[in-house]
Amino acid sequence: MDTDVLIVGAGPTGLALGVDLARRGVAALVVERAGALFPGSRGKGIQPRTMEVFDDLGVREAIRAAGGTYPVGMIWQDGRRAGEHHMFDPAEASEDAPYDEPWMVPQWRTQEILFARLEELGGRVAFGREVVSLDRDADGVTALLGTGERVRARYAVAADGGRSTVRRALGIGMTGETVDPQPMLVADVRISGLDRDNWHVFPPAGEGEGFLAVCPLAGTEDFQVVAQFPADTTVDLSPEGIRKTVSARSHLAPEDITEVRWASDFRPRAALADAFRAGRVFLAGDAAHIHPPAGGQGLNTSVQDAYNLGWKLGAVLRGGADAALLDTYEEERRPIAAQMLGLTTGVHRGEIRRGGATRQLGLGYRDSSLTRETRTAPDALRAGDRAPDGTLGDVRLFDVFRGPHWTLVAVGAEAPEPPAGVRVAVGAEQPSYGTGLFLVRPDGYVGWAGDSPEGLRAYLAPLGV
Repeated sequence: MDTDVLIVGAGPTGLALGVDLARRGVAALVVERAGALFPGSRGKGIQPRTMEVFDDLGVREAIRAAGGTYPVGMIWQDGRRAGEHHMFDPAEASEDAPYDEPWMVPQWRTQEILFARLEELGGRVAFGREVVSLDRDADGVTALLGTGERVRARYAVAADGGRSTVRRALGIGMTGETVDPQPMLVADVRISGLDRDNWHVFPPAGEGEGFLAVCPLAGTEDFQVVAQFPADTTVDLSPEGIRKTVSARSHLAPEDITEVRWASDFRPRAALADAFRAGRVFLAGDAAHIHPPAGGQGLNTSVQDAYNLGWKLGAVLRGGADAALLDTYEEERRPIAAQMLGLTTGVHRGEIRRGGATRQLGLGYRDSSLTRETRTAPDALRAGDRAPDGTLGDVRLFDVFRGPHWTLVAVGAEAPEPPAGVRVAVGAEQPSYGTGLFLVRPDGYVGWAGDSPEGLRAYLAPLGV
């Protein structure tokens, strides 16, 4: 069982990475210790930046069809509707940012869509395969599976969640804190007698009690139940226990919960791995950073880890890029994860609104060693920033970006003859870009910007382009 990349974990991170590698012609094997995909709704919010990633990976239409917008929150008091609560600050789509709001898709459905795309591209997932040990050497890694099989790979990626077996085997610690000592219940249920037009919120009835929130899951017949409990409480995850919790905190009767489809408990925590890499093994997703659920940043940050790592592995394994390119994964993604952990902790504690920062459109890599800004008088858009959408000449930029290639955007400047593997978009004017040459990375960020082509080929040479 030899492969270029071994991906441990078939969650959103591992599947997104598998998709990105498959479209680049990189042989990758995803192994998952469970016998099937994760069945719960846990990470249900797709932020606008992640929707742009899904557009590029070829799953945007399926994701849009599978979900819907977030409903307005409805506050209940004593069995009566007491007022509305808007979970997110409003935003409007624009030419440079076509996705304006979070899109609700239960995690299990997002994974199904990514899994189908992976299979469409010829990728594979081996279920029921737990990694029990991982040996590293100068040329690759050898994983021993619980089935007795061995997998030899040139690189491995731990995408096996917050309790990552691989991270622990590598001896990489996590630094963090318990954001809230009060345990939480999350469950997917079927409910009769409750409308699906609102996210129903039942505040604590008294001191020492926790809240209850019941959210209709877009694209399904299910509701997601979230309940908070006093510290040191043992959460009852049985159907009877969930019915008791819901009926005690709302006007619903136990029999209104007609089915419990999945349930779990957790304590909100924020933690960051001390390193995102150990030799030929990388950490991604929850294996590298654990987020409180507020703000919907965990799944999104994780998918974007995969998007950052995927093109770099592809460039080294198939494009002839210098292996030093892989050093920029931790350099770029660890600060982003730290920033998002601060954001989600603030949202959980009520210190930060769910606004522009949670959409992740403003994240970038200006300080990365992979970023080159050579213009004498840069405009608002700089090397390291997300490359905006928009029309240039007679083309839409996101249509030009889509695919595993680099793109040179020339605005009011003459474009040089591009190297193989670089597409070109030329136009006289683009308000989001200003004037100049902008080399857009495969993951949609401006890597190099200049007034002239001088230095462009020297920038691309170690990247195998």
